[in-house]
Amino acid sequence: MTDRADDHAERSDVGVPPAAQRRRGEERRINQAGGDAFAAEDADDAVDAMVAAIGPRLGPPTIARRDVVLVTGPWLAGVSGVIAALSERLPEHTFIEPTDLPAGEAPTAVLFVVSAAAALTESDCTLLDAATADTDAVIGVVSKIDVHRTWRDVLARDRDALSAHAPRYRDVPWVGVAAVPERGEPRVDDLVAAVREQLADSDLPKRNRLRAWESRLQTVADRYDRDADGAGRRVRVEALREQRSAMLRQRRLSKSERTIALRSQTQQARVQLSYFARNRCASVRSELQEDAASLTRGKLPEFEGYARARMDEVIAEVDAGAGAHLADVAQSLGLSVEPQTPAALPKIEIPAPQLKSRRLETRLMMLVGAGFGLGVALTLSRLLADLAPGLTAAGAVACAAIGLALTVWVVGTRGLLRDRALLDRWTGEATALLRSALEQLVATRVLGAESSLTTALGEQDEVESARVAEQVGVIDTELREHAVVGARAAALRGREMPTLQAALEAVRAELGEPANPKTEVAGNPAEGTGDPTDVASGPAEGTATPAGKTDQTESTDTADNVF
Repeated sequence: MTDRADDHAERSDVGVPPAAQRRRGEERRINQAGGDAFAAEDADDAVDAMVAAIGPRLGPPTIARRDVVLVTGPWLAGVSGVIAALSERLPEHTFIEPTDLPAGEAPTAVLFVVSAAAALTESDCTLLDAATADTDAVIGVVSKIDVHRTWRDVLARDRDALSAHAPRYRDVPWVGVAAVPERGEPRVDDLVAAVREQLADSDLPKRNRLRAWESRLQTVADRYDRDADGAGRRVRVEALREQRSAMLRQRRLSKSERTIALRSQTQQARVQLSYFARNRCASVRSELQEDAASLTRGKLPEFEGYARARMDEVIAEVDAGAGAHLADVAQSLGLSVEPQTPAALPKIEIPAPQLKSRRLETRLMMLVGAGFGLGVALTLSRLLADLAPGLTAAGAVACAAIGLALTVWVVGTRGLLRDRALLDRWTGEATALLRSALEQLVATRVLGAESSLTTALGEQDEVESARVAEQVGVIDTELREHAVVGARAAALRGREMPTLQAALEAVRAELGEPANPKTEVAGNPAEGTGDPTDVASGPAEGTATPAGKTDQTESTDTADNVF
């Protein structure tokens, strides 16, 4: 229905009762809705045919067009007051708020209401974009002009801001209203005229259908771009690469640390056990030498057995200490080794001390003792002869006995001292052999323990390598999957984007808008459309060998080829 027909209908209702007026308005609205529905279907078919000629596989928009006018705007912009005023002035049309419009439905026109208190913001423009995604008819409304004298300046700034936000808004009509004034009558005449003009436009169904197509095509193009660019996939790939590198680096570090720790612990054990063996040899030597220095003649034959028993005890003690210390080393390294088979302890092979074969020395000592005893006897006999001349014969016998006793004592004492010295020298030689045997025992035990610990460490490294190889294999599999997904997305964008771009250009040409640079395909559309299997074949190499060894080189993942 044209403006002239609306004016004629309004003049024909003058003098008619209100109930009749409402009845006639309802009839006119039903008739107009029926005619608009047929016109909208014809316009939709024409637009769909135009797009289908460019891209036969492009599906039409799935939105349902409602014969309503959506009134939206920022908070406290006066949306409710505008709806009430327009519903009173234009009862043949339906005005709703965004909450009354279900998802999947689009209005015939959109009234964007902003307050005259402040200019548009970027968030307000984003709100308008969401409301007009599938609707081309837009009217800008500056409300509350009765209390803001500078509303015309605000309206001009709003028009400029909206035109700069998107080219489609440069021809949007702007009007000022006072829907709920503090004083006087509502001032909505300009808005009523603008709404009637927009709704009476015969090209409105076509433009709305074109706008719905433009929104759908742009959404599909943006989805192709997002899938091909893969910002989230890129972040995930970078995280996987860092995780893979960290795992391999940690594997190398842990292996080196365990090897160094094993070498250090075994060397420390060798030094400590050797020191322990030398200390025990020194202590048993001092003990045996003290015992030898205090021996009596009756205990001389028992000393050799006692010394050999003490040396055997020291060997057993050092062997037990070495076993306990090496077990502590294995426990500190976290390695489980089988206990070593107890080997035969070394025996000290040393001949017995020569305490009896001393004939020449005994003869010499007897000669020296006899001379010493004779001298003592002669001296005592002369002393007695001078003191008691009558006892000369008895004194001579007594002096001879005393000299003989001294001779025996000197010879015996000298023999005992000689035997003690011989045992002391024999003790030194025996402890020297004991020290050599203990050092050999310690070296043998440490060498065997080092061999067992190295074997256990190798087994542990094999298990760790298999575990890391499995984890790296999982990561490489996901990297290949991301590479394949990226390659497919790039190939799909390269295949579908030219058709989408051509359809968008045709739709925008019909709407009288320039091509949007966002829909241009950067670079060669066919770039990255190679065989996905070739893209994903790289990371499989260098991940794990048949023996379970992990490739510890941080190779560049082929997922980078997609990006």
